[in-house]
Amino acid sequence: MIRLDGVTKAYRYRGVPKYIARDVSAVIPKGAKLALMGRNGAGKSTLMSMIAGNLNPDRGRITVQGAISWPIGITGTVQPDLTGIQNVRFLARIYGVDTDELVDFVGSFADLGLNYAEPVRTYSTGMRGRLQFGMAMGIRFDTYLIDEVTSAGDASFRKKSQRLFEDRLAHAGVIFISHADAQLRDICTSAAVLEAGTITFFDDVDVALVQHRRNMQLHKPAPPAP
Repeated sequence: MIRLDGVTKAYRYRGVPKYIARDVSAVIPKGAKLALMGRNGAGKSTLMSMIAGNLNPDRGRITVQGAISWPIGITGTVQPDLTGIQNVRFLARIYGVDTDELVDFVGSFADLGLNYAEPVRTYSTGMRGRLQFGMAMGIRFDTYLIDEVTSAGDASFRKKSQRLFEDRLAHAGVIFISHADAQLRDICTSAAVLEAGTITFFDDVDVALVQHRRNMQLHKPAPPAP
């Protein structure tokens, strides 16, 4: 369960506060499969970082019960000067899981071969994506935070990743950010739309998508004058 009590977060833009959350109170039940929607700049990633505990609200409190992941998909998960193995060992120590088991799991899953022992800065984008996804799926969380994660690797690897992701979500909840409507429908059973510091919850993802599109249209830039 994730509980938000009077959560407020704002940044100042040209001297005016821009609210990400404004006195928001809500409960996200254990096991919820929640799509988090909002216009670009609405603060979806900021809200997710607060839920993960990486960022503090200005006011209010966020309480999390159970193990929760970091925001998977946000850049900066790995340290580029460390090897893939060193990154995995560091992560295992942070989350208190068996180091050798996680190293073996990621090494087998990510198909990095000898590159696993090389600095991550030498990896291609696809290799880095496979490493990060393997690290995330190698730890069993009660709630996964997914922020625009993209598939990496060939078709066979993507299928393998999808199967593993579905297996994890059979026993866990997720808060999922994606611009792919089909992905949101496939994975999520409820939704929340973030707009101007308020969060509106929906039991139907399609209804939430209608509201999200309406918000997008309302704030669409006007075409230039002829």
